Amino acid sequence: MIAVDWGTSSFRAYRVAADGAVLERRSAPLGIMQIEGGRFAQALDSQVQDWLAAGEAPVVMCGMIGSRQGWKEAPYVACPAAPEDIAQHLVEVTWGARRRAWLAPGLSSRDEGGVPDVMRGEETQLLGVLDELPPAAWICLPGTHSKWVEIRGGKIARFRTHMTGEVFAVMKAHSILGRMMPDAALDAHWFGAGVQRARAAGGMLHHLFGVRARGLFGELPEAGASSYLSGILIGHELLSIPDSAQAGVYLLGSPELERLYRRALEQLGRPSVSLDPDAAVRGLIRLARGLPRE
Repeated sequence: MIAVDWGTSSFRAYRVAADGAVLERRSAPLGIMQIEGGRFAQALDSQVQDWLAAGEAPVVMCGMIGSRQGWKEAPYVACPAAPEDIAQHLVEVTWGARRRAWLAPGLSSRDEGGVPDVMRGEETQLLGVLDELPPAAWICLPGTHSKWVEIRGGKIARFRTHMTGEVFAVMKAHSILGRMMPDAALDAHWFGAGVQRARAAGGMLHHLFGVRARGLFGELPEAGASSYLSGILIGHELLSIPDSAQAGVYLLGSPELERLYRRALEQLGRPSVSLDPDAAVRGLIRLARGLPRE
């Protein structure tokens, strides 16, 4: 089969054997926003034409390729959602000489106030790790839009999104704080200081301005400013998680972000366990196994 994780900015494809082993993988900076005129079929062919010609099937895709801006919309499935609920809502697309592919749907949830939340792509990562989890668990998927997901009874029960990564990027690039932040490696001391600051009174907006004020008074070196800002934002995110997640968290994401979140969780006295960042491949394999045989 061919498994494809196709997001806003990147394209990742995997050629998978019948036993689930990944035989080959490819990636390209070919996210859906780089595809002009809806030429998604041509873009897919450009990356995996040889696999298709060799008869690899089925093709199952997840991510923003199934959004309204993608190839074809795969509507959201409401939580709580079991793996079979997601599999039943795969959307088929066709092109060329009888070629077919399936798009995974996203998931929707509502918070305590009834406000909707959505994910697209992360649900497939979750499918790839469900069998490794206890009946009740919380998973954090750190990223541009971090997801906190509650697993209950083998189902994706609910989730909430935090725009932590995007707020960090916007503030660093487009705010007055960014003017005092050169590109620098993580400073563990100042990251930890930011997490600690998030525990203080005053609220996040007040704490953010303190990044500038501490710099003006020489209390925060420029090389540590971005780490301090990151610690404040991640700290506030972690302090807002539900009480049921306090006992421990599973982390599912890139190794770099996992390290940041694990460091912050440890500082707050909360244990964490890392999961395989390539879980999306296993999730796509799981979805493919539910498709009818041709």
